[in-house]
Amino acid sequence: MRALRIILILVVILGGLFVIVDRVAVHFAESEAADKLKATQNLASTPDVSIKGFPFLTQVAGGSLDDVEVGIKDYQATTGTAGKTIRVDDLKADMKGVDFSGDYSSATAATATGTATISYDELLKTAKAEPTQVAPGVTAEVVGLSDGGNGKIKVAVAATVFGAKLPEPVYVLSSVAVENDKVKVHADALPRLGGADIAEGRIRQITDFQQAVDHLPGGIKLDKVQAAKDGVEISVKGSDVKLAG
Repeated sequence: MRALRIILILVVILGGLFVIVDRVAVHFAESEAADKLKATQNLASTPDVSIKGFPFLTQVAGGSLDDVEVGIKDYQATTGTAGKTIRVDDLKADMKGVDFSGDYSSATAATATGTATISYDELLKTAKAEPTQVAPGVTAEVVGLSDGGNGKIKVAVAATVFGAKLPEPVYVLSSVAVENDKVKVHADALPRLGGADIAEGRIRQITDFQQAVDHLPGGIKLDKVQAAKDGVEISVKGSDVKLAG
C-alpha cells in the first residue's frame, strides 16, 4: 500500500509538471507566432494568437495544431485603387488544422473562418461624397451612412435643386451584399429630391456603390456582410491559408 501511495503521488507530481511545461511551451509558441505573423503580414501592431487544444506538446510532435485563433485589431486592406486602403477593425479568425515546418518558418491552415467590422466612416469614403449632377439643375451627394435596422444601411443623400439646398438629407434604405470580393450597397428604393424627375441610372450613380476588400491576411476572402450598429460586419473564410512562409 505504501509503495502504491508513493507511485500515485509521483504520477500526480509528474502530471502536474507536464501541465506546467505544456502551458509554458504554448505561451512561448503563441508569442513567437504573433511576432512571425506581424512580420509576414506587415501588420502595424502585434496580433493576438491563441493556440487551442491540450496537450500542446503532442500536437507539436505531430507537426500540426488543431485550432489556432488569431485576432488583429486594425488591418489595412487594399481596395483595388492604387495607394488606397480601407481599415478593417477587430478581425478574428479561427484556423483549423495548422501544419507547420520543422523550423517553424512556414505555417498553413487547412481552413479558416472569421469575422471583422468596417466602420461606416470607412465605407463612406467609397461613396460619391461630392456634389454630382443627377439632372438639370439638381446635384446630390452621399453625406452619411448608418444602421438602418434589419440588416439594412441607411444612406443620407443631400441635394441642391436649382440653387436651393434641401434643408434635410433624404434617407434611403439600402441592401448590402458581397459580390466578387466587393462590399456592394444597393438602394432598395430611389429617393425623391425636391420633386425633380431623375432617371434611375443617374440617381443610382449616387446611392449605389461598391468597395473591394483585397489582400486580407493569409489570402482569406469576404464571404458575407450585413449592416450593424457601428458598421458593416463581414464574415471571411478561406482554405490553405498561409500564416507564415
